[in-house]
Amino acid sequence: MKKIVILISGRGSNMEAIVRAQIPGAEVSAVIANRPDAAGLAFAVDHGIVTQVVDHKAYPSREAFDAALADAIDAYRPDLVVLAGFMRVLTDAFVARYAGRLLNIHPSLLPSFPGLHTHRKAIEAGVRVHGATVHFVTPTLDCGPVVIQAAVPVLPGDDEAALARRVLEQEHRIYPQAVRWFVDGRLTLTDGRVLVQGEGALPGGWTVPPVEA
Repeated sequence: MKKIVILISGRGSNMEAIVRAQIPGAEVSAVIANRPDAAGLAFAVDHGIVTQVVDHKAYPSREAFDAALADAIDAYRPDLVVLAGFMRVLTDAFVARYAGRLLNIHPSLLPSFPGLHTHRKAIEAGVRVHGATVHFVTPTLDCGPVVIQAAVPVLPGDDEAALARRVLEQEHRIYPQAVRWFVDGRLTLTDGRVLVQGEGALPGGWTVPPVEA
């Protein structure tokens, strides 16, 4: 059984999607938030998952917070740490501690539009396709090896909210898939790229792994 710790800052809808997926061979050992009022904590409690708060405001520096957070995570001895709307920039030391077992989801087709306000940036850039990316975390923000991506069209008249809703639907599909692949031992990091055992191609030459039924 692979143990998973999920980190959230707010509602944690991607955490909910992973929990609801009931991935065989996986156990969500804990949900940890950096904000005491994170709404996702209630969902975790309702589903019998241990919760913990490591409030970043209680620590004098980013390094001190990350050290405390790592201690909290390590108490559960996880095989995988999942960032699900965890709104903190992590230190290099923290990222190195969990290298190869730290996943994040970003609401754009990386490497396009890293950072915040991705939907606004996509609309302003006039792109026709937007989406979401699950990737391994590296010290460079939003630049880690890509595990899976999902694309959505940018429609005429889209505003940030409408585009965000469409992207979020895909996030909820691909994040559990990425976790499932990790749990099944199908992900290999080679030369900064992720290889997926049994990887296929989507119609139209879209070269990301399709989501399995």
